Amino acid sequence: MTAPEKMKSGLRTFAGDVTAGFLQIIHSSFALLGLAVAFVAIALVARPNLRQTGEEQLISWLQARQEQVAVLVTPAELEPEPSERAMAVNPKSLPKEQATVAYWLSKKYRVAPEPVGLLVAEAYETGARVKLDPTLILAVMAIESKFNPFAQSAVGAQGLMQVMTRVHTDKYESVGGKLAAFDPVTNLRVGVKVLQECIARAGSIEGGLRYYVGAANLPSDGGYAAKVLAEHFQLRQVAGGRRIARPTPRMVLAKTATDSAPAPDQAAPLQISPASAPAADEKVALLAPL
Repeated sequence: MTAPEKMKSGLRTFAGDVTAGFLQIIHSSFALLGLAVAFVAIALVARPNLRQTGEEQLISWLQARQEQVAVLVTPAELEPEPSERAMAVNPKSLPKEQATVAYWLSKKYRVAPEPVGLLVAEAYETGARVKLDPTLILAVMAIESKFNPFAQSAVGAQGLMQVMTRVHTDKYESVGGKLAAFDPVTNLRVGVKVLQECIARAGSIEGGLRYYVGAANLPSDGGYAAKVLAEHFQLRQVAGGRRIARPTPRMVLAKTATDSAPAPDQAAPLQISPASAPAADEKVALLAPL
């Protein structure tokens, strides 16, 4: 046998020995692992207290992990996409006050009670969160669009609360973009943000409504604030379970002026004539982003 052949034979022998040893180690390891599992199983069967302790520790660990994951998830991530959100709710499942308001709006504006029920519930929830009267939110919605989620004015105000989408683009960025303006709940929420900022800027509801319609710096808002306040008055009557006297816009503004009468050295609030109320397509563009 030549030297190269001896070398090849030696390498084959060495490789065979290494492979056999490796397989033996694996076999022994699996045998030891099997024995360990068997001993643990026997111990758990023989000692129920050990099994219970182990289960409790495992459950505690899983709960801790779930809480950590929940902390990492932001409210925006938890919020369903518009397409995944329910678009209607049976008013009978709502609290009595909300159901009464929903049915009244449904009858007055000739819209289905189920989608109106969802909007009423959302108005109450959002209003409580931002400390804004939900019936005021619904009143703005009624005057702006008569609960038509696809309404659009001649100047481009869109959706239930007729928000100028191209002006308030920033408010739609986190909810899917401009087209989300036609999702009723999204439009409601964005509209409430704008309304809340307007009221804070003006320092009063009536002044905030003038800002909302874009007439803060104009001599007249065309009766817009008066119409919203009249609708608001009716909705508060309905929500309180009282009979409705159907006030005119002038009556509501007069009552507002009486409740907050100015000092002698202060100017009296502007009285708006309902005769000058603009048509829906004459709505002035909303102010620039606040």
